[in-house]
Amino acid sequence: MKKIALLGALALSMLSPLAMAEDAKPLRIGIEAAYPPFAFKTPEGAISGFDYDIGEALCAEMQVKCQWIEQEFDGLIPALKVRKFDAVLSSMSITEERLKSVDFTKKYYHTPAKLAMKEGMSVSDPLVDLKGKKVGVQRSSIYDRYASDVFAPAGIEVVRYGSQNEIFLDLQSGRLDATLADSVNIDEGFLKTDAGKGFAFAGPDFTEEKYFGQGAGIAVRKGDKELADKISAAIAAIRANGKYEEVQAKYFDFNVYGD
Repeated sequence: MKKIALLGALALSMLSPLAMAEDAKPLRIGIEAAYPPFAFKTPEGAISGFDYDIGEALCAEMQVKCQWIEQEFDGLIPALKVRKFDAVLSSMSITEERLKSVDFTKKYYHTPAKLAMKEGMSVSDPLVDLKGKKVGVQRSSIYDRYASDVFAPAGIEVVRYGSQNEIFLDLQSGRLDATLADSVNIDEGFLKTDAGKGFAFAGPDFTEEKYFGQGAGIAVRKGDKELADKISAAIAAIRANGKYEEVQAKYFDFNVYGD
């Protein structure tokens, strides 16, 4: 009997982290899969992108399984609050306004906002040069808040959409004059595609921290410090062990993490 007990204990000690992770409670993550190259659907209908791959790397580091739950962007925080998922990993910027209702991990990337317009359009002062023009923004995004507070009072018409992909379609068709969005999303998701031919960046970078935050972080429910700290530690770990750079290299040829 002692020998059997000893063999059982030995077998348990030899369980791989992966096997142990399969028994752990999965981490339910909310994501909007319509924001290339950060999150998008493959032709087979699977979620892919930088956000998704970073999430999978973090779950592997924490020895838990990722359970991905799709949600439109403007519904992510409300769904997090009612416990539809445990965290939001969807290119969500850490801002003072959002910190009133959710907590965040440390950032996992940081890129500036930009305007995109027809090629050849010059914007030296957006508040002057965009007056009377239509600028598309994603509803409930940091770009929506900035445009509502700064552009609209200057006589710029702000048009809100459910997804950035819808904005690109209306920009291409001429129903919009410009869009304000993340520079990488505009570049990879529009300008470098056939649909983006004839369009280009215009004007300055938009980086004001009050609106554009401290980078993209992973949101958790208010007060869930244990989970936020655990994910932040995992972010630091994949930055240190090279996994972050491996994922980054699949999508970008520059340092998307920022300073």
